[in-house]
Amino acid sequence: MSTAAATDKRGGSLRSASLPKWSPWAIAGGSIVVAIGIGAGAGLTSHIQWGLIAALLFVLGTYVIASAVEGRRQAKDRIATSLVWVAFLLAVVPLVSLVWTTVKRGVKVLDPYFLTHSMGVVADSEPGGGIYHAIIGSLEQVGLATLIGAPVGVLTAIYLVEYGRGGLARAVTFFVDVMTGIPSIVAGLFILSLMLMADMQPFGFAGSLALAILMMPVVVRSTEEMLKLVPNELREASLALGVPKWRTILKVVLPTSIGGITTGIMLAIARIAGETAPVLLLVWGNSFINNNPFSGAQQALPLYIYQQYSQSSGSTAAYDRAWAASLTLIAFVMILNLAARGIARWKAPKTGR
Repeated sequence: MSTAAATDKRGGSLRSASLPKWSPWAIAGGSIVVAIGIGAGAGLTSHIQWGLIAALLFVLGTYVIASAVEGRRQAKDRIATSLVWVAFLLAVVPLVSLVWTTVKRGVKVLDPYFLTHSMGVVADSEPGGGIYHAIIGSLEQVGLATLIGAPVGVLTAIYLVEYGRGGLARAVTFFVDVMTGIPSIVAGLFILSLMLMADMQPFGFAGSLALAILMMPVVVRSTEEMLKLVPNELREASLALGVPKWRTILKVVLPTSIGGITTGIMLAIARIAGETAPVLLLVWGNSFINNNPFSGAQQALPLYIYQQYSQSSGSTAAYDRAWAASLTLIAFVMILNLAARGIARWKAPKTGR
């Protein structure tokens, strides 16, 4: 092909003009400056309003500049990318703000003493005390809920994927979908009704039962999806060798999907660790250490946060304890999520070249 054929009638190259790589940053910076000017001129005092104006100007500016330089087709691609980034920032900024506020206010009283002592005889309006009793209660209640909910959820998922056929499987799937959206207060009221029928007093294990109800559908759904990802060829190869189906599930299917199953269980634990309503109804809270979840009221981190914040009117000590307990709970959930990611990567199937 000649050089003349590679150019258009105006002598331009077939390669169209494009914006430099730093153009999105320049447009974003200009949008922020203009948004600040508009917000200050209009008397807007909220930084959220300034941010929304900057986001709108960024999208519009990207489209106008890209249309002028690259054409309308490329401009549509850039505006789609801009909308994705704006949506990402709208999701991240509140999360970062929440974490920053919790850390800023929670570190005031968060120290080894706070983590290793209970409230005991300390009044809610007085300084001192800690969350040791709440940590013990949360670990025991969530641990017992996991021992109940995780095996039931995994076995239910195995039934639905490997054996489930007909009306029973459809009914189980339907009720799992319903339980996925059940409010936590409903699970607590269900266990509370059983306690009232049996004339039982609040105790930690009752909260574990309600948390297990909330945990099971999450485990079922996550495990079911992981089992569906196992190639049928692996099952067929095992069955062709004369291996029984139950042994194929135990030795082939589960080891292949164990990373995803474990991740789903860890995320389900993180989900129930912050539930307050069932614990408030069934556990009631306790200022002293109670290591026995089967007898007497216990404390839990979410309930501790609620009680301290509800008593914080005119009390700086209770307010600070509530934020410190919130930071501890966030750290606990974050550790569970990091552990889930680590297990998923560790147990992920190795790919060869």
